[in-house]
Amino acid sequence: MQPTPFAPGLVLRNFQPGKKLSDFKLIAFDMDSTLINIECIDEIADAVGRKAEVAAITEAAMRGEITDFKDSLRRRVALLRGVTIADLEVVYVQRLQLNPGATELVAACKAAGLKVLLVSGGFTFFADRVKERLGIDFARSNLLEIHSGPNCGQLTGHVMEQSWGDICDGAEKRRTLLEVASLLGIEPAQCIAMGDGANDLPMMAAAGLSVAYHAKPKVREQAMVSIESGGLDRLLEVLSPI
Repeated sequence: MQPTPFAPGLVLRNFQPGKKLSDFKLIAFDMDSTLINIECIDEIADAVGRKAEVAAITEAAMRGEITDFKDSLRRRVALLRGVTIADLEVVYVQRLQLNPGATELVAACKAAGLKVLLVSGGFTFFADRVKERLGIDFARSNLLEIHSGPNCGQLTGHVMEQSWGDICDGAEKRRTLLEVASLLGIEPAQCIAMGDGANDLPMMAAAGLSVAYHAKPKVREQAMVSIESGGLDRLLEVLSPI
């Protein structure tokens, strides 16, 4: 369907304005480059002089040019071997910022009665902190393996198995959205999914409302709402918070 400019920097496709935020019951956010301003894995790689190499793989994966997200993540994480916990802390403290409007949008969602889910192809070290910082209800992300022996405190270059699986890719994002919706007793049509990269498309397709935030072209073209300038809280121009 042809895009409809709704306001400067705000484009709608196959979505009629007029709904309220409270018509939905769950909102799922991607983290890197959606809720926050960086791709954490690229910044971590900077600590071992491999940012350009890792960022090139990240960009190709987010644009949908690399279709096997799990393989791309394993390749990138392997390049992080030797990064320390202290390096991760530096990334969090010095480089990670919430994107404009993140606090306002999450607060508006909670005030309207929605549960909030953070589902990320990034890492628990950052996702759990962002979850706490914003008062998010649920989070799922990847767990970096850390040496406990002679190289204690250094990354091994692998991700760890968790109860739900090993890597949170596009399929797992979709499954998590539907799982949380089921646990809450709500329909997928009552969910909002918001992201910027190709690995967000499966969960966006499963939700009743898909929102692209400063997204890759492939994602903008498929989203019902595309925020192309301004902050995350521009969604509140489309969905009345009251």
